[in-house]
Amino acid sequence: MSPQKPTNIIYTGVAGTGKTYRLLQIAQQYTDYLPRMNDKDLLGQLLQDLSWRDVVCLIFLDFKSKKQDLVKVPEIVNHEFFVSKAAQNAREKNLSSTAWLELRRHSPAESKTVSFDNRASQAYFDKDNSGAWYLLPESMDLLSDLAQQLAEFQQAQRENNSQNQEFRQQRFSMVSFHQAYGYEEFVEGIRPVMAASNQLNNSPSQMSYAIQDGAFLKLCQRAANDPDQRYAMLIDEINRANVSRVFGELLSLIEPDKRAGMTNAMTVNLAYSGRTFSVPANVDIYATMNSQDHSLAPLDMALRRRFRFIDCPPQPELLPIIHLNQDSEAVNSETFNSKTANPAEPLYSTENRYPTETIDLAKLLTGLNNRIAQTLGAEAQLGHAFLWSVDSIEQLQTVLIEQIIPQLAQAAAGQVTILQYIFQDEPQPLSAQFIQDSQALINNDANNSVNPNSPNQLFAGQQSFLSQSMSSGSYKINADLLDNSAEFTKPFVYQRLY
Repeated sequence: MSPQKPTNIIYTGVAGTGKTYRLLQIAQQYTDYLPRMNDKDLLGQLLQDLSWRDVVCLIFLDFKSKKQDLVKVPEIVNHEFFVSKAAQNAREKNLSSTAWLELRRHSPAESKTVSFDNRASQAYFDKDNSGAWYLLPESMDLLSDLAQQLAEFQQAQRENNSQNQEFRQQRFSMVSFHQAYGYEEFVEGIRPVMAASNQLNNSPSQMSYAIQDGAFLKLCQRAANDPDQRYAMLIDEINRANVSRVFGELLSLIEPDKRAGMTNAMTVNLAYSGRTFSVPANVDIYATMNSQDHSLAPLDMALRRRFRFIDCPPQPELLPIIHLNQDSEAVNSETFNSKTANPAEPLYSTENRYPTETIDLAKLLTGLNNRIAQTLGAEAQLGHAFLWSVDSIEQLQTVLIEQIIPQLAQAAAGQVTILQYIFQDEPQPLSAQFIQDSQALINNDANNSVNPNSPNQLFAGQQSFLSQSMSSGSYKINADLLDNSAEFTKPFVYQRLY
């Protein structure tokens, strides 16, 4: 029977489209689980090697952890630890006698309430006048190991109650490529190894160099020894590194038909060790690639012969609608439209085109991306992950200020005209613009600071000269957006981005 054809896939798309999330989901497919031990098995494991004295001490520690210091014999005999130990020993009768014997045997010789002739050398318990037993304070240090075992048992019980499965094995390896990542980390390389110091002759630790396997080679070795299971190499940001240098001679071996056992199987001698090597057919390779990073362009054709490329576009339909918790005042369209550049075409009509109590993030992202694609190209679009966790105007403002606007400003090289087009700022008054032209702000401040009726025309001329001498074209985020004030507390400002 021929082995299953290997999978080589690169998920490509702009930032924020969930490519890395896909890798994490794929990792779950290459993870094995086993049912956790049930409480009965956990208890049996805890008590298996304990003596009756240890079991009784453990019962006192358990009561003590529940803020009960005094314990009577019936409580000991009915405790789950005592019952389980009796079942392990196939004991059904005289259980109370067993408890009494252990308590009295390990009581102090000077006890005023316990009479016993054949005491053990170490005392753990004593009894008060009411017939209730307690642990001697001086015995607590002797029970530290038992206390630790009890704590681990109780933790395992809590985990059993919170989860139904337990991790057994990961059949994948995940790495993130970067500019300095190379063949030595991925396949094999010579790396320093510190030898342990010799304490007998006080010789210091010695450094030597040895050939060590990289992440991909280790995974391939595991896969070769387990041919009935599939393994996966998960690579995040594959285009951050020089792929031909990282894979080296393995770039040919990873092709599906060149794998071990396939029709055109190939082997090579590894660069450092000289070992004969071929990539197992049960190793799948998944990677992500940011299409906004063009550093991979020269290798694009080489990769396409070896990988399937799956596009991950923005998915605005996954985004929610923000429902405001407070009543929004109706937009005064007449007042607002009087400030626009073209009052004959009001941006906000009296027909209430956009509901004032909601902000549809899907429409907002779609509108932004349409204008981004028109001006900066499709590869500059925003992924839906930017707005994934937004559920209020305040969070939307934070994402715009700290993530979206800086990224778009970099893509647009800070060109105010492009940024203002993307944010629909051109027809808006200066106070309602997301992106403001620094030159326009300077001119506006100059006009506001100079009284046209002032006789000091020389001062006015100086202001005009300063305004003209400042370089134009630099952008500024509206201070009201930064402060969550004025127009930017109202939903219609964000609705205009649709």
